[in-house]
Amino acid sequence: MSLQLTEFVKRPSVGRTGKPVRVRTNFFEVTSFPTQNIHHYDVTIDPAGTPPAVYRKVWKCFEDLDGQGILKGIKTIYDGRKNVFSPKALNLGEEGALAFEVDLQEGDAASKRSGGMFKIRIKKAGEVNMEELRRFLAGQSPCTSNCLTAIMVLDVLIRHMPSMLYSTVGRSFFTPNDSRPLPNGAEVWQGFYQSARPTACKMMINIDVSATAFYESGPLPQIVAKILNRRSVDELRQGIPDRERNKLEKVLKALKIQVVHRGDIKRKYKVTGVTPSAVERTMFKDEAGNEQSVASYFQKQYNKRLAYPFLPCIVVKRDIFLPMEVCEVVPGQRHLKKLNEKQTAEMIKFTCQKPNIRANKINQGLQLLQYKNNPYLQQFGMAVKPEMAMINARVLPTPQISYHASSQEATFAPQGGAWNLRGKKVAQGAVLGSWSVVNFASQVPMPALQRFVRELCQTFIDTGLNVVNRSPPITQADPQGNIDRTLKEAWLKAGNAAKASPQLIFCVLPNTGVPLYAEIKRISDTVIGIPTQCVQSKHIADAKKQYCANVCLKVNMKLGGMNLFLSPAQIPFIAQRPTIIFGADVTHPAPGDMNRPSVAALTGSMDARASRYASAIRVQANRTEIIADLANMVKELLKNFYQSCGQKPERILFYRDGVSEGQFKQVLDGEVAAIRAACLSLDKTYNPTITFVVVQKRHHARFFPIDQRDADRTGNCMPGTVVDTDIVHPFEFDFYLQSHAGLQGTSRPTHYHVLHDDNKFTPDALQELTYRLCYIYGRATRAVSLVPAAYYADLVAARARFHRRGENWSDTDATSESMDSEAQMASFAVVKSDLQKVMYFM
Repeated sequence: MSLQLTEFVKRPSVGRTGKPVRVRTNFFEVTSFPTQNIHHYDVTIDPAGTPPAVYRKVWKCFEDLDGQGILKGIKTIYDGRKNVFSPKALNLGEEGALAFEVDLQEGDAASKRSGGMFKIRIKKAGEVNMEELRRFLAGQSPCTSNCLTAIMVLDVLIRHMPSMLYSTVGRSFFTPNDSRPLPNGAEVWQGFYQSARPTACKMMINIDVSATAFYESGPLPQIVAKILNRRSVDELRQGIPDRERNKLEKVLKALKIQVVHRGDIKRKYKVTGVTPSAVERTMFKDEAGNEQSVASYFQKQYNKRLAYPFLPCIVVKRDIFLPMEVCEVVPGQRHLKKLNEKQTAEMIKFTCQKPNIRANKINQGLQLLQYKNNPYLQQFGMAVKPEMAMINARVLPTPQISYHASSQEATFAPQGGAWNLRGKKVAQGAVLGSWSVVNFASQVPMPALQRFVRELCQTFIDTGLNVVNRSPPITQADPQGNIDRTLKEAWLKAGNAAKASPQLIFCVLPNTGVPLYAEIKRISDTVIGIPTQCVQSKHIADAKKQYCANVCLKVNMKLGGMNLFLSPAQIPFIAQRPTIIFGADVTHPAPGDMNRPSVAALTGSMDARASRYASAIRVQANRTEIIADLANMVKELLKNFYQSCGQKPERILFYRDGVSEGQFKQVLDGEVAAIRAACLSLDKTYNPTITFVVVQKRHHARFFPIDQRDADRTGNCMPGTVVDTDIVHPFEFDFYLQSHAGLQGTSRPTHYHVLHDDNKFTPDALQELTYRLCYIYGRATRAVSLVPAAYYADLVAARARFHRRGENWSDTDATSESMDSEAQMASFAVVKSDLQKVMYFM
């Protein structure tokens, strides 16, 4: 009995299908790493609760001072928290533990509580066996906790030098010297991500460019003007309206400022609020108990006439009032709040780089990360190749996709991962008889709207929908009014006009804002139970054919039609025996939001072509990764499958999105058991075969074509590029698949990792099936980057966020703070059961 290498699935073999190509990838080979045991020490630095950056300074200071001589030239590495690793044993005396005091007199680094004095305690925690890591990489031993620590040693080692020099965020380092302003007082900094990754037979370092938003630093009045979208401070002379003041206070409360009116003493404070009144009208009592304004106090005390007496004061501590003009925003503060629309658009422009530019940037990052001439790496015996790894990949053959038999070229293999609908009819067109239109955009005149509806109907008919009623009733509505009543009236109008139960409400929106859209979806999905199709008013004036065709694809699916399909011969796994494909995802609220719940979504295919899906949603406790009610969700969808196919699925292929490596075991154990339980609860003898695959988009592996002939128009690898050697797990069954054609920037392949497999997939069979499915995502005429079942689950989970009663979706609010998490979960409404069976979320 050999030692079991993994609880998951071992790679059965290596894929062979497709055209072999060589690609470069942003993995750098570790040519040597320590062979001897590494000594692991547990370090506590008091006072506790100091930020890692300060702890690092303390450790550095200890290194420089080490008069006790326990380091004696030994280069130790520190993770900024609890762990220190050393290539040689430290002499900690009889007890195996020592304590030291370090005096950090750096003004700002000294925390208030310590007055600059820190106490370091070091004790031996154990030894890390590096030989075991080597055995794991060679596929001779499983990944034990010692192995994980060994990888952590390498991770801490490559981070040690940069972390002393740059702003660190997670696994990335950022430098202000490559930054660019964003709207509203933010800026984006360019940085580098690095991570030590175990791969087949060797360790590699994965390096990528990353970017994150920081608050702009500098004089506060100018930044306040930017936050409030003004060109200059002068535009605020009239004062700041209450609504904007609240918005401003929300932003500033996150910030540290320093004062500049006291010469060299630049004290730092955290902002606690903004006064409702201007500096010249903000009164306080001085020591003698005399009331005076902040402005006059600054005049007397510092002989400073204020340039902006009309701005409010900043409140710090409990009740210290400071005029804005004596404050500066401290540099290097991360922007943790969600970026607004304008900021996001600018951020994307900055981060979106063509593959060759990204590759060059990554290579430049090598200098910053200092693998060369790094005394720490040298003493540990670690070396990294300075150029990107060249690896083998394959480009899978393009599938043939099919539209309705009456189309021109009804079955064809698309070129370059994209195609168009000219001369094509959808595979199964729905009948659109009972519908109505609601116009929320007062700027759209009635004749233009009627013309648009005519154009739209023509496109619908050309594309193969059967439109019975070409002049639906039109309602003019106030976007600020009672949306619930408006939509119910539109529903009645549709039913009365067609003498049939309503199928669709078509809404014209005045803008791209979320609040109105969210409210329409909440009411239509959970109150009325009818699909809605929203369009933005800007598309009404010139109804482009392509636009109308895209709307048509969405409407057809919402009404239960089918847009396109793959022939049975191309999806034998699904076509030969009744098979259901599930997609599952859990989405979490914005970082820092500890009250809003997480949303779990499950979608399941409902036909032998895996093109129609039903869905189920649950809200669950904040940030829980396991899908709590998966058994019941699976049960619902299995029943739906049985109702629509008349058969029970004999096989289940389950694509699970949104799980990180650290949670594989937990998710596998919990969720495969839940799927089994769901089957058995329907019938004691029902035991279909299950394959469980985790899908990851959040990783830093990127591929760059070596030969221009192997690149597509955007300079990315061709759609269908698959990698299952070199940079994958040493022996588990995983692969990278870039299934889509690049649109802009550098494409991100999707990582698929098989955790459980009763269906005995070969790599070729699973890779090809996954790739082919990416061609039949219902609302696009291009191959997508994520297998559609998982993509639909993403959409369903995103939609569920709108199903909360009483949520205000504007940029500035945060209604969730007043409700506890129980109340939050209860405030989500349920999607009407008829809608759960169709793809209302498209």
